[in-house]
Amino acid sequence: MTPVPPEFPPVVYLPCATHTEDPADAVVELRRTRDGRMALMAYSALDRLKYCCGEQQPWMVVPTPTLQRIQQVQPFELVLLDVIIPPEHRHGASDA
Repeated sequence: MTPVPPEFPPVVYLPCATHTEDPADAVVELRRTRDGRMALMAYSALDRLKYCCGEQQPWMVVPTPTLQRIQQVQPFELVLLDVIIPPEHRHGASDA
């Protein structure tokens, strides 16, 4: 994994595939970029996650150093911060 830039927040909010009671059961959503790389979407605050991903988006909050452990379980090639997901690709969209 590419080292996390020093300007990253100490904790990040991560979109998850489904709502879960136990964080150990959470599956982080990964997105494929236009150039084919697998990206982990991270958000610097809960309000940004909701604005960028929609109100229906399941999420979890983790300390930024935890991203390395997540990468071992769910491999990704880059981390993108505070990226807006188009409405048609959000949870709850009619064709999502």
